[in-house]
Amino acid sequence: MRYKKIDPSLFMNNRKKLAKHLKPNSLVVLNANDIMPTNGDGVMPFRQNSDVFYLSGIDQEGTILILYPDAPKEEWKELLFIKETNDHIMVWEGQKYTGETASDTSGIAHIHWLAAFSDVFNTLMGRADYIYLNSNEHTRAVLDVQTRDVRFMEWCRNKYERLAPIMQHLRAVKSAPEVDLIREACNITEKGFRKVLPRIKPGIMEYEIEAVLIGEFTRHRSKGFAYDPIVASGANACVLHYVANNQPCQPGDTILLDVGAEYANYKADLTRVVPLSGRFTRRQRAVYEAVLRVMRQAQQLLVSGNDLVTYHQQIGVVVEQELLGLGLLDRTDIKNQSPKHPAYKKYFMHGTSHHIGLDTHDVGDVHRKLEPGMVLTIEPGIYIREEGLGVRLENIFVIREEGLENLMASIPIEVEEIEELMHTK
Repeated sequence: MRYKKIDPSLFMNNRKKLAKHLKPNSLVVLNANDIMPTNGDGVMPFRQNSDVFYLSGIDQEGTILILYPDAPKEEWKELLFIKETNDHIMVWEGQKYTGETASDTSGIAHIHWLAAFSDVFNTLMGRADYIYLNSNEHTRAVLDVQTRDVRFMEWCRNKYERLAPIMQHLRAVKSAPEVDLIREACNITEKGFRKVLPRIKPGIMEYEIEAVLIGEFTRHRSKGFAYDPIVASGANACVLHYVANNQPCQPGDTILLDVGAEYANYKADLTRVVPLSGRFTRRQRAVYEAVLRVMRQAQQLLVSGNDLVTYHQQIGVVVEQELLGLGLLDRTDIKNQSPKHPAYKKYFMHGTSHHIGLDTHDVGDVHRKLEPGMVLTIEPGIYIREEGLGVRLENIFVIREEGLENLMASIPIEVEEIEELMHTK
């Protein structure tokens, strides 16, 4: 792994928090993600199951975690099963966890090879009253591929409890070490942003900008992008999930950068819009500053005690007023709009905030009241297809008792800051 060693107390505390939510005498089993094949003999880059990492810090395929807090024997309370390495694996795949390094990383004392899992699991399953098995219950998940968790669930289908709601509840509130890891991902993202801006000129290809960013991210211990980067010039910025990044950047256009580095599996998520010619036109600036005002207003609403459903309704009213000021809506549009399809949705189609952490769109219940320790984005936008102009701005915030902490406060966002940075040599 490229990232620095994480204090295992983070994962030890996460396991303690989970134990408080389990039924008495319960067994918890979590599986690592699969290694996914490509054509031929290749495989896709491995991405650890977020819940496995949250509870163990182990960043390797073929990992199974068992937690049995009420076990009658101390050595059964936390068990980690890892892939047994050998000289052949060492030659072809490199260093894997040993029992010692897995224990040092996770804070789990009892480490076993995977071959021992079936016997140990059968012994423990016979003693437990409940079994919690994991599954991906993210509200936006598309589950076309059967995961190891699902296959394992089918294998021991007799009696189990759903772990996902508890994990969703726990992961929505970040501990201080987690916030520090997200902060480091944000810091690396800032380094990439400051590196690339002076290099953006008319004629540059979108993928050249992407290349500069990935180079700077990896220089600072990041595994790379937290998600597929969006480098969208001109009208491409009106495609919300544009990831082709294969077009030349034309003079007079703006370019939307929605990029973030990952660090130790934790994610950053930044969006900025910059003028390719180094200066915003009057219209570009007007739209940009309208979006920035929405972001500032959102910071007054994303507070402890609110919920995301109410919050997004409140933001809709703010966006509506800005669109009136830009001449994109008029009072007749507002008067005739349907409550289910408000007029502002023509120019602002997505939500304003989402949880972020081990996943870019991290788990979290939109109906749950916001509370201190939650980490969310604020990312309003205005997209004007007929003008070939899309503006979105995004920062990451931590909800605190006293208000919001902006983890991206040092990343330029004001018009003058952006223009100045683009002219830096």
